[in-house]
Amino acid sequence: MIRSEILRDIAPLLCDHLVVCNIGLPSQELHMIDDQPTNFYMLGTMGLSSSIGLGLALAQDKKVIAIDGDGSVLTNFGTLSTIANNCADNFILLIIDNGSYGSTGDQPTYAGKKTSLTAVALACGCENVIECQAEETGAVLKSALEGDKMTIIVSKCKSGNIKVPVIIMDPVVIRDRFMTAVKA
Repeated sequence: MIRSEILRDIAPLLCDHLVVCNIGLPSQELHMIDDQPTNFYMLGTMGLSSSIGLGLALAQDKKVIAIDGDGSVLTNFGTLSTIANNCADNFILLIIDNGSYGSTGDQPTYAGKKTSLTAVALACGCENVIECQAEETGAVLKSALEGDKMTIIVSKCKSGNIKVPVIIMDPVVIRDRFMTAVKA
């Protein structure tokens, strides 16, 4: 499975929750698969969906799922220690680890080489870290959503992209409709 297949598989699980989705192709894929007002699409801030998701989870009680990529987490490594030290039991970080910078041409990341994001998250003090294969992601996410414990899921998948249209929705519109969904 590649990232877009994981997103297609988990989309039914996401629709009732607040979702902060990683910059570039992941946001475009999720937008194409199942656009929801509860989805916040990152359009220009690589590495920050996990940080924004954590902040949102700390600020209110609804479940928040931040969808991030291995490349983005590597650009904001401090996010894992911040998450470990600011527990929000309504927060799930789903790292789709395809071992590449998918949005910029599939250049390999260190997570695709020696660096284990699962091991790094555990070393930072994150307590509930689950590594799974792409095909298991839906079941692992469903279980995390049914629980009340902050969870980091590292979903290992193949690198690869599908052709998707760009998101033509204005960033202000994305922000405003998401904020309305948060308040609802």
